[in-house]
Amino acid sequence: MRVRDWDDILADVASDSTDPDGWRAVAGSRREGLGEDLYFGHPSVGVYHLKTYAKNPRDLRGVGTKIARRVDDELDPLLPGEESPGRFAVQSPPADEEQAKDAATRLRETLKVHAEAPTSADHLFEDVMEAIDSPAFGPMDYEFDGRPDELDELSDTFEEAEELLSAELEDLIDEDDVDRGFH
Repeated sequence: MRVRDWDDILADVASDSTDPDGWRAVAGSRREGLGEDLYFGHPSVGVYHLKTYAKNPRDLRGVGTKIARRVDDELDPLLPGEESPGRFAVQSPPADEEQAKDAATRLRETLKVHAEAPTSADHLFEDVMEAIDSPAFGPMDYEFDGRPDELDELSDTFEEAEELLSAELEDLIDEDDVDRGFH
């Protein structure tokens, strides 16, 4: 298992040509300490685990790793289904001004169509993600100030990764002196 910077993992996901709307995620506060846990997976790509924390309001830091090569029958029930009220997406910035203009045009047209016809929030979300070429999006279970039960089950299932990523994240937190107050 190779621990990497969380940005590198998201860059890999963003560059993958896999079906973008097949992703699912679950996230919440870490069991102990500062930060959050995020598990996200795709049936044919696998499952990733990220641990992040906010060094300051503009700087998110963290570590992660790939913990499974695919979503099997054991992992499938731990990731949310389409009925989940939350959504997540991974987005890469446009490569240049022309690409940004094209995405803005597609987004404008998508919103115009949805404004003129009855639609659901889920359908709008999917169409917007497709209009801006999001490489990964889907349902998400998230608790802002807690942990979904599935998060604990995933942590227990991948206990070795949990311990390793926690140690790596704690090292980052210590290096950044984030756990210290100031006056």
